[in-house]
Amino acid sequence: MDVSIVIPLLNEEESLRELYNWIAKVMQSQKFSFEVIFIDDGSDDGSWSTIAELSQIHHEVKGIRFLKNFGKSQALHAGFAAATGDVVITMDADLQDSPDEIPELVNLITNENYDLVSGWKRVRHDSKLTKNLPSKLFNWAARRTSNIYLHDFNCGLKAYKNEVIKNIDVHGEMHRYIPVLANNAGFTKIGEKIVQHQKRKYGETKFGIDRFINGFLDLLTIWFISRFARRPMHLFGALGVLMFLIGFGFAGYLGIDKLFLDPAGRLITQRPQFYIALVTMIIGTQFFVAGFLGELILRNREDRRRYLIKEQLNIS
Repeated sequence: MDVSIVIPLLNEEESLRELYNWIAKVMQSQKFSFEVIFIDDGSDDGSWSTIAELSQIHHEVKGIRFLKNFGKSQALHAGFAAATGDVVITMDADLQDSPDEIPELVNLITNENYDLVSGWKRVRHDSKLTKNLPSKLFNWAARRTSNIYLHDFNCGLKAYKNEVIKNIDVHGEMHRYIPVLANNAGFTKIGEKIVQHQKRKYGETKFGIDRFINGFLDLLTIWFISRFARRPMHLFGALGVLMFLIGFGFAGYLGIDKLFLDPAGRLITQRPQFYIALVTMIIGTQFFVAGFLGELILRNREDRRRYLIKEQLNIS
């Protein structure tokens, strides 16, 4: 199989047939063997019926249907698990990503030997205030935090080597940071390609301004995970020891002062330094225990399924 195209969707009934026909036209013109994997993330319109009809007519169409809406990251995870192509393309189902970009993306993976190529929607057809400006701020923060210099981390149109998507774990809301996940896994040849951004033809966007707030919170999470996920004691233990030593130092000073320097002075409990020392030692102990528990959890964790599949079509 040359190319797998993974398409997560939520209530995109109107666009699915047009999108598949467009993809098929491009794939056939390039003589690629391909599969299109639609992941219905809990749609309540006729999206699944459309996918079922397409799968009966076209053997390249495969479908995965979730019991409810679990989120785009979980949909991508399921699609990646099912993908068999040497090159895996992800794109949105709303026709804003152009399938005409696929051949060049495939070329960059197969002939230029990139591990991952991310689309860059340099010219966007979205609201400047509610989407463009927050997106620029988000991408700036992501570049500074991850040291991966992409202009558009959140572009749905991306290409991957098969081994990349089989060795990264996309969960929570981490689909925004797949390049970071790939880089952390050792797939470091990451590039980008300017892609065409189309105006939405049907329906309304499923994303609001809250996704950027969540995106920044997820950015902090992935920054922590990328540096300390395998060694939480290195962060929490170090902070705990440092704070405990500061508190212990205050306590030692107070003890020496009371016993030897000024025995007739104020009681220790009447001095603010006593409470600083006490609180600092308590917080330091809590940090150290948090790091220790993190190490125990890391060594005993079990992988759990993060979504439930209701139906599958043409998935072996």
